Amino acid sequence: MKHQKYIPRSLSFALAVLLLITGGCAKLPDDDAGAELMRFENLRGNRYAEVFLIGGNAITRNFKAGIYNSAGLNDDAGTGNTAPQALVNGIDIEALKEEYDVLGVYKNAPRIWTLDWIEVNIGRERDFNGLKARWVMWLDVPKELIKKESLAYKTLTGKRDTSFGFDKGKPVFILDDPQGDTFVMKSINLYATPDQTYEGLQTLGARLQLAEGWSYRVEVLDRDLVLKPDNESAVITMDDLGNVYDLVGGPYSNFKP
Repeated sequence: MKHQKYIPRSLSFALAVLLLITGGCAKLPDDDAGAELMRFENLRGNRYAEVFLIGGNAITRNFKAGIYNSAGLNDDAGTGNTAPQALVNGIDIEALKEEYDVLGVYKNAPRIWTLDWIEVNIGRERDFNGLKARWVMWLDVPKELIKKESLAYKTLTGKRDTSFGFDKGKPVFILDDPQGDTFVMKSINLYATPDQTYEGLQTLGARLQLAEGWSYRVEVLDRDLVLKPDNESAVITMDDLGNVYDLVGGPYSNFKP
């Protein structure tokens, strides 16, 4: 399994790291061992959760996190909700820090998928106070992100080998930057902005405080859109509500909507 670098999903992650890391060193469990490629379908509009176990060296400030995603779990009734609010509320960060002997724990939940399918390497399953989630990637926490500054409408580069798909005939929610680059939304942030809905994305542009030169639009796909990293590299941005987008076009997707 190759080591992957992942970009945090909002400023609240950076602040959470500042609050949660207490000092010393911590080794993370090898939950990527035996990871296998899995595909998850029919994700659009579904809720999910992520839990980050944060280890590393607090003295040198070299931090690493294992990311665990709830896709395909916690949903015996088949409703598409893999992050029931009761389970999300039940996650005890301090208890998990002690249980796993890590520097910090971050609850990235809940969120809503705005894509249709993903292909990702899946590792060991963990039970986080009742919410089940499986290892999906490692995160190298960039030092520059552990600052009190907004990440909205800034472009960041990360490492991963996950593929994302958006189906023909479905809408995609797009940010265009001043240079003409296009970013397609992957997920909605509910933990910082719980009043957001999938239906509300049609008029989200009126709510956003767009940076100068940026614009928001909605397009219906006339063919399937597939996002893949370029040599395990992806470019990511987010809006001021914490929704996350990936760069498309060129080597990053099969076409640019």
